[in-house]
Amino acid sequence: MGPQLLMAGRAAWALLLALAACAAPGAARADAALHATVAALDAELFDAFNRCDDPAQLARHAAAFDPAVEFYHDTGGVTWTREAMLDNTRRHACGRYTRQLVEGSLQVHPVAGFGAISQGRHRFCDAATGACDGEAEFTMVWRLHEGLWTVTRVLSYGHRATDNR
Repeated sequence: MGPQLLMAGRAAWALLLALAACAAPGAARADAALHATVAALDAELFDAFNRCDDPAQLARHAAAFDPAVEFYHDTGGVTWTREAMLDNTRRHACGRYTRQLVEGSLQVHPVAGFGAISQGRHRFCDAATGACDGEAEFTMVWRLHEGLWTVTRVLSYGHRATDNR
């Protein structure tokens, strides 16, 4: 490789590194803003879930999901619609247990032209006693459409007993 080509290659790499350094703060701010948005949506979604024995809260919870949401649960199976998912929530969750996000576990990844993917761990706590003896992983696909965020896919898996009381 000739010295001129080597210098041109180094200059190109230097330019790419400089551009990446300039873009990084903006990208970091965008990622932080997206993380904050999805974290707030997650908190709102599960605040309603935790009080879903109140029909108004169940309706608030339902509004966060696309009508054609797919919910994959490792022990409960698959539901293909919001109504089927809500029926399971009414029968098995409301008034029985609450969900807590494991602090520091939420990760948010942008999906270009669509929305975001969130991942994390959550605990399930007995509504009567407050004992949190179950934990699982989750992944949710969030769609941003016409200014409204909705969940289109949910994976809830790795359910296990814990001793986090």
